[in-house]
Amino acid sequence: MSAPQLGSLTWRPVADAPDLLAPAVDAALPALGEAWVAAIDEELADTAAFSEAYDVPLAASANCVVVAARRAGQTNLAACVVLATTRADVNGLVRRHLGARKASFAPQDVAVAESGMAYGGITPVGLPPQWPVLVDAAVAAADWVVIGSGIRGSKLAVRGAALAALPAAEVLGGLGLPLPDDGPAPPAGPVVERAPDDSDLGWGERPADDDRRYLEDRPPHWGSD
Repeated sequence: MSAPQLGSLTWRPVADAPDLLAPAVDAALPALGEAWVAAIDEELADTAAFSEAYDVPLAASANCVVVAARRAGQTNLAACVVLATTRADVNGLVRRHLGARKASFAPQDVAVAESGMAYGGITPVGLPPQWPVLVDAAVAAADWVVIGSGIRGSKLAVRGAALAALPAAEVLGGLGLPLPDDGPAPPAGPVVERAPDDSDLGWGERPADDDRRYLEDRPPHWGSD
């Protein structure tokens, strides 16, 4: 097997570097097939900083965002995997697919505690088996894609088809929406405001916000403030 040519990183077989993986990720990797890992500066784990520092195109990176879906007083978690050139359609496709009344990014502390992974390093590999893992069709069709490793100090390179084949994975077309471009400002007109949880940011890059409504209906095993 030849290492993928992705940016300026030195890719190693995952079997040679278990110390660069979260325990849950390490345990799940044998079922994934070919996978490579590269050490990075943990301060550069967020997608934009990582891409710039290591010359990995955003189109070759995927974000894994953790979603809290609420229906009939019950909250369940799911993961969405989209290319870094897009944002997950959390308020639309994800909410409808999960049959939820509301769907938004899960609170940071809940995502970290329930996944067993580090903030900024959460990845679709090794998540709790009951979580749905929604994979955008563009990710599934990718040759190599860079994802988190469960910690901030490394990244994984895996085949898109391998992510689509994860036991809990469901491939959805249109899961990733295009990011707004940086072209000229549109003509003046009515201002359309986004919902507070409709963000372009990947997990680990979301600014702090008010998680009160999530905390109020979190299941008892999530603890209290």
